Amino acid sequence: MEAKKFRILVLDGGGSKGVYSLGILKELEKKLGGLLYQHFELIYGTSTGAIIGALVALGEPIEAIENYYLDLIPKIMSRFYRDEKSKTLKEEADTIFGAKKFDAFKTDIGIVSMNYDTAKPLIFKSNVKFAHGLKATFIPGFGCSISDAVQSSCSAYPIFDVKEITTDNQGIIKAVDGGFIANSATLFAVIDAHKAYQIADSDIRLLNVGVGHYIEKPISLKYKIAGKFKQVQLVEKVLTANTNTNEILAKLLYPRLSMIRISETFNQPEYGTNMVEVDQTKLKKMLQLGRDSFAKFEVQIENLFN
Repeated sequence: MEAKKFRILVLDGGGSKGVYSLGILKELEKKLGGLLYQHFELIYGTSTGAIIGALVALGEPIEAIENYYLDLIPKIMSRFYRDEKSKTLKEEADTIFGAKKFDAFKTDIGIVSMNYDTAKPLIFKSNVKFAHGLKATFIPGFGCSISDAVQSSCSAYPIFDVKEITTDNQGIIKAVDGGFIANSATLFAVIDAHKAYQIADSDIRLLNVGVGHYIEKPISLKYKIAGKFKQVQLVEKVLTANTNTNEILAKLLYPRLSMIRISETFNQPEYGTNMVEVDQTKLKKMLQLGRDSFAKFEVQIENLFN
């Protein structure tokens, strides 16, 4: 009998565009049956993917996460100033996750952020097996709440404020969006499985869900006047660049890895959007685009899981 494969779900960052990912996951959950966390040994999420990944790993059904998102995104992204966005993000994250810590997760998880001062990865992990050194002082999630970890992963400076967290084992750390270090955390996830669990790359089955690629939507006049348009553009380009880099490196370093990446390009003007989208009609359209993308990859996904 063939040994059980190690299954990984990696969710990209991308702000409001995370609803595209939810469209894919909604169909995946129906396809696989049961709650989605039951089908993965490890989930990795960055920024908007950290929110989704954390909720999946807590055992939330995708329909409930979709409802959270369609309410959450306009509340946060409609705020004009970054301190207002950050305050609303904190309020909403605290409401959704409460005081839960990493022992509440039902499957292993990595939430990707970046240490602002050292410019090094800051990854909140659930299991000491994924610690690469300093195992004796490892604490799941550095002792932080899930809410603080998610906020750290989502703090895309200068769109949001830098997030200051107090850890149990590393003191006070300033954190920013994980997208600056690994918007698609495929490489980090595979390294954890390969190095920590000693899983051969040929025994790993990885599904990487992106947020889609779109024509850039014209931004509002007040954003242009305030100089925020270029900020949003720059952050989006950084996220795209390191997503491409991590994907290429993962394939080069682990050539026997079975991986599917779903993140289609939509060049039609009517789909134009950006990471601070708040229009409900556009958000629901991205959700449907995600479901359509799943249909195109359905046979490949069946083969991946079988």
